[in-house]
Amino acid sequence: MQTLSPPSSNTLNYLNRARPTVIRVTPTRIIIKCGYGLESASFSHGFGSTRTDWQSSCAILASKVVSQQEGSPAGDNNGGGADHVGAVNGHKGAVTDLNLVPIGKLDGNNKPLPPKPLTISDLSPAPMHGSQLRVAYQGVPGAYSEAAAGKAYPNGEAIPCDQFEVAFQAVELWIADRAVLPVENSLGGSIHRNYDLLLRHRLHIVGEVQLPVHHCLLALPGVRKEYLTRVISHPQALAQCEHTLTKLGLSVAREAVDDTAGAAEFVAANNLRDTAAIASARAAELYGLQVLADGIQDDPSNVTRFVMLAREPIIPRTDRPFKTSIVFAHDKGTSVLFKVLSAFAFRNISLTKIESRPHRSRPIRVVDDESEGTAKHFEYMFYIDFEASMAEVRAQNALAEVQEFTSFLRVLGSYPMDMTPWSPSSSCPRGGD
Repeated sequence: MQTLSPPSSNTLNYLNRARPTVIRVTPTRIIIKCGYGLESASFSHGFGSTRTDWQSSCAILASKVVSQQEGSPAGDNNGGGADHVGAVNGHKGAVTDLNLVPIGKLDGNNKPLPPKPLTISDLSPAPMHGSQLRVAYQGVPGAYSEAAAGKAYPNGEAIPCDQFEVAFQAVELWIADRAVLPVENSLGGSIHRNYDLLLRHRLHIVGEVQLPVHHCLLALPGVRKEYLTRVISHPQALAQCEHTLTKLGLSVAREAVDDTAGAAEFVAANNLRDTAAIASARAAELYGLQVLADGIQDDPSNVTRFVMLAREPIIPRTDRPFKTSIVFAHDKGTSVLFKVLSAFAFRNISLTKIESRPHRSRPIRVVDDESEGTAKHFEYMFYIDFEASMAEVRAQNALAEVQEFTSFLRVLGSYPMDMTPWSPSSSCPRGGD
């Protein structure tokens, strides 16, 4: 993530990043001291000294994307060649070094091959060390976040972290190449902690993953439901299974813990024969528990959306559905929100998410009125997701207009949407929370 600021010698500051030295570690549980001092209360104003500056920058970006799609030769004097496009994202090599889909390949009969379907991995920046991706997630093995990391990067090496903050820092410190973290659940709503961390840290959203959540009631082998006096799990998992637990005739205390798979691990490690955990079937396999009840969530349409985070953004494209995430604020609070929303409505850009969070550097605004006295209003940061790529002119123009009404604006990422078909699962998926 990066606050968009007035253009400098580096025109596309949003797409460039310096690459520090790679750090290799043994893939074990990461413990990193959370650096809360990283949060900054000072924000730059706007992302271009004028509307024209920003539109010019976006026009350059759009022209490079078009050049790449048309397969311009590397020596194009107009700057549209493959090598030039690669340099936009801080790479010296050609486009093929960016893990983008190769263009114009031939088969054994010298006939053009059909285009390869794009995947999220094709559009993600490659790891610098040249080996498999190291993917950080919050929780322990068996968590739903681990399953989401596996769906996003099937060949990646999953690295468990004990806190969301640690997963962010693992990527920033080059201990991991990506982080896959939840941002909202279809039943429980937004994970506010991760929205706050998206603003605090300088990572980019490079993709999203939607994962069906299928809860199971787990206990030690031989334990019967009538022996149980307590059920432990993540607070949202407990809430999502409340009615089903009652229908099962369980008069048990509910106790919240940090994550679902961690609850299963705790039951197994402490040989608790009076306690059950709500987690996934994979957690049962990993920790030697039995499944007392399968599919105990109250609503089968239970899906969690995860975002994939990287140190560098990807090059926006227009050959598949893209989503863009932004965050903004204004000195006058919520009074300009309708103007911001109209910038998207007038261009027929669909919004998929609006989230407000307290403005940490200035949570309350005091207003003096001679006739009415003194009033206090809460200040907010607004997070918006919309269905358009930053390579589209309409998205560039929309943000140029939004900039006129905001004192702070940051693009969190422009990334491919998860278009995976979904239907309720009949069995517990691999993974937990």
